[in-house]
Amino acid sequence: MDPDTLFVIGLGLGVLSIPAVVSSISKGDRPRIATITLMIAGTMIVWAISNKPGGYSIENIPAVVARVLKDFT
Repeated sequence: MDPDTLFVIGLGLGVLSIPAVVSSISKGDRPRIATITLMIAGTMIVWAISNKPGGYSIENIPAVVARVLKDFT
């Protein structure tokens, strides 16, 4: 799979799992599934960064996200 696609999917999973972690902790529950999802997202991001020549810079992330989303439509 393309590193850009995995990077964007990892970013999306990471962003969506953070509220679930906070919600579980505020309820006093253990955030098991949310933590596993956050670890999977981190693994996807690290894999994408390590397999992309030159990696990703902060300035390029919006362009990468836009390009991947454009390819899906």
